[in-house]
Amino acid sequence: MNRLIGLFVNYIRYERNYSDYTILSYSKDLEQFEEYVKENQEGLFEPETIDSDIVRNWIVFLLNKDIAATSVNRKLSSLKSFFKFLVKQRIISANPLRLLNGPKTKKPLPYFIRENEMDLLLDGDTFEDDFEGVRNRLILELLYDTGIRRSELTGIKNSDIDYEASLLKVTGKRNKQRLIPFAEGLKALLIAYTEIRDKETNAGGEWFFIRKNGEQLSTGIVYNIVKKSLSDISTLSKRSPHVLRHSFATSMLNNGAELNAVKELLGHSSLASTSVYTHTTFEELKKVYHAHPRAKKEGGFYGH
Repeated sequence: MNRLIGLFVNYIRYERNYSDYTILSYSKDLEQFEEYVKENQEGLFEPETIDSDIVRNWIVFLLNKDIAATSVNRKLSSLKSFFKFLVKQRIISANPLRLLNGPKTKKPLPYFIRENEMDLLLDGDTFEDDFEGVRNRLILELLYDTGIRRSELTGIKNSDIDYEASLLKVTGKRNKQRLIPFAEGLKALLIAYTEIRDKETNAGGEWFFIRKNGEQLSTGIVYNIVKKSLSDISTLSKRSPHVLRHSFATSMLNNGAELNAVKELLGHSSLASTSVYTHTTFEELKKVYHAHPRAKKEGGFYGH
């Protein structure tokens, strides 16, 4: 790894507390850019000589390889952070990317599950009454009821749950912690899980969600549990823990929650990230309007 890239990686790891996944993504993006520059600059990678034209050519190179615009923009974001760091460290005097925009993308609306479909799944007979069945049902319920990320779910410790106050403490991106309230129904499920967990497994550690052998549950296992459970919903084209997060946000807004309150519950740093769900609810409203009998009449108010 290039020395300057190494300095930047250490910066985002130890000073900015970025997640391992984000660090790995940034590292790969920067190493790919370094390789491209070396191939086109006689084997040299000297950030002080890199200008916006080189970066633009790199963007065209990526697009010509059929890399999606969203992926290109993510790589460009990594590059911008790197050059900002170099300016901050006075290694270079100006950021060559400061006026550079990435390729335009049409942001897709988030996938989400309709409330009645989720009710059928959670209240049906899909889950067994043994430890894994109770645990897996709770995982889906918790993701759907709180909107937390799967990494936040696997990171829950026994000490993070305040049953008396009905509050859950989760640790999100960049180690930011937030408190999420939960209702009586979810509280009962949490207690039922701990009882069967302590009875049937090698529980005893700090982690709340575990495997039968007592080890902390991994994000990969959570992904597989959710994907398998959501396969029962035939109308759903995408099945992942993030779909449950989308569904939580959409359901909250559809039922009158304030946008800023949903932002805080999701742990978003800005309203811009949360506002995408308003487009989802608007699409829902349009479907409802067009389903109205009067919408089917030509020239009717709901038909416009």
